[in-house]
Amino acid sequence: MKKAISFVLTAVMCAGLLAGCGSTTADTGSSSASESSAASASTEAAGNADAEASAETTGAAFKLGGTAPLTGSAAIYGNAVMNGAQIAVDEINAEGGAIQFELKYEDDENDPEKAVSAYNALKDWGMQISLGSVTTKPCEAVATEHYADRIFGLTPSASSTAVTEGKDNFFQICFADPNQGVASADYIADQQLGTKIAVIYRNDDVYSSGIYEKFQEEASAKGLEIVSATTFTDASSNDFSVQLTEARDAGADLVFLPIYYQPASLILKQASDMGYTPKFFGVDGMDGILTLEGFDTSLAEGVMLLTPFNADATDDKTVSFVTKYQELYGEVPNQFAADAYDCVYAYKAALEAAGATADMSAEELCELMVATFPTITFDGLTGEGVTWDSTGAVSKSPKGMVIENGAYVGMD
Repeated sequence: MKKAISFVLTAVMCAGLLAGCGSTTADTGSSSASESSAASASTEAAGNADAEASAETTGAAFKLGGTAPLTGSAAIYGNAVMNGAQIAVDEINAEGGAIQFELKYEDDENDPEKAVSAYNALKDWGMQISLGSVTTKPCEAVATEHYADRIFGLTPSASSTAVTEGKDNFFQICFADPNQGVASADYIADQQLGTKIAVIYRNDDVYSSGIYEKFQEEASAKGLEIVSATTFTDASSNDFSVQLTEARDAGADLVFLPIYYQPASLILKQASDMGYTPKFFGVDGMDGILTLEGFDTSLAEGVMLLTPFNADATDDKTVSFVTKYQELYGEVPNQFAADAYDCVYAYKAALEAAGATADMSAEELCELMVATFPTITFDGLTGEGVTWDSTGAVSKSPKGMVIENGAYVGMD
């Protein structure tokens, strides 16, 4: 789509995964979580050592903390965020400039209570600025603590509007859930991708249901016909035969999936088994499906989604990040890693613009960041000309992607 869609998030998360953009009971693949966590922990320790060495050489470092599901079913998101942030910290510290970071993550296991405990551990460590939490419900919990303690937070991936609602010091760099629904309907209509739309969404997940509600409203305004809207829950996320049969019988030529990639992978498999071949369109929680262990990626051929990041882009910034990430972690980075990378660089830009120094208290830095973030324009991996308003809402443009030959390819 040639015309950029502007996402202006309003304060009222995490989807997903969650991601995403995440939910409390994230539907994610966990088979490689322990291996990824071990590698990430080793890299984090090395990165923190580098940060401390840089601080000794060039002056004090800003203590930057975050909580993430580093173990468990949502670990693929948490480790991606930690890894992406660590690459940015290492790059910035290597420059030897006035802005230096010491990065520390605590495992919240995608659990709100554990997230608050992890946040308190970071506060005891001396955290001055924060990356919040990765998934929605944990981030909603810690955002409340940030507000009470006057510690500024910028989450890479918690996309619920409740994350920022009523909190002047908690911002998002990710798309909010409702606006993904609006943008998806606009994109499908503008690109004429389908005429009869079926939707399969998870009704016990604020990420999925929030996207669906706004998608439904915008689809109606755009003249899209929703011929089937069916749901599932976390407990029923292993059999989609009823939902797919209804979509097929209703004549749906496009199925919209505002869900995470694990249930989406089952939907693609079961649709193939029954010979149903509509177009499939997803949102940012779909990112990661190509790395799901045991999934036949040929089933995702032709799947479309909106995402802020394209790992196959050829600009220097993206190529450099992807190359480093692959060298360090042995896989292609997803959008969660890219969003976290951008969070760190956005902090750098805001701290420089505010004239902040690492000897300032968390409360002093909080008030500076609250005043400064709405005044800066940021160019990153996940968007150019990125801006924020005073509610913590971000404005940036998504990218339409289609999976071809096991890779994301830009549609715009």
